[in-house]
Amino acid sequence: MNIIKRLYDWMLSWGDSRWGALALFLFAFAESSFFPIPPDVLLIALCLGVVKRSFRFAAICTAGSILGAMLGYSIGFFAWQTTAGEYTALAEFFFAHVFSVEAFEKVGALYDQYNFWIVFTAGFTPLPYKIFTISGGLFHINFAMFIIASIISRGLRFFLIGGLIWKFGAPIKSFIDKYFNLLAILFTVLLVGSFFLLGYVL
Repeated sequence: MNIIKRLYDWMLSWGDSRWGALALFLFAFAESSFFPIPPDVLLIALCLGVVKRSFRFAAICTAGSILGAMLGYSIGFFAWQTTAGEYTALAEFFFAHVFSVEAFEKVGALYDQYNFWIVFTAGFTPLPYKIFTISGGLFHINFAMFIIASIISRGLRFFLIGGLIWKFGAPIKSFIDKYFNLLAILFTVLLVGSFFLLGYVL
């Protein structure tokens, strides 16, 4: 936990740097495949620092996250298993330090039924997006669908944060910190549920 706290503080410190936008891009890129802290932390700090650039920061964050998702997909597709079907040394490193084997295999099982919605849910909610990008590559889900779902979900999340700060300024920060993830989960449940209900009715 001390390591995570230090990483969090280090990440947040870039909010006062002239290189903050570049750092945001790189953190968003890394979080999509291996970095443990969501880029929202720095996104909020940068938006609060220069409110009128909130949508610009949201776009930078989205672009970094999507390119990072492509890297995660590539890791799963090309570097996760040997030709004999065994996990590579890279995969073993991830299992030891990034996420568990159990969590990874559970996600793989979900792709059989909910391709688009699994990626969308992971991209918009607090679920660890990196598990889904890498497993998406390993299980060879449709790449175009993967990218479309990622753009919609990641863009929706980051632009919503940027939009709230652009509209309400600093007072909205405590609300985002306390309730944004909960509301994101609720929104996703309602959205996905409505589509399944519509499909059932039709």
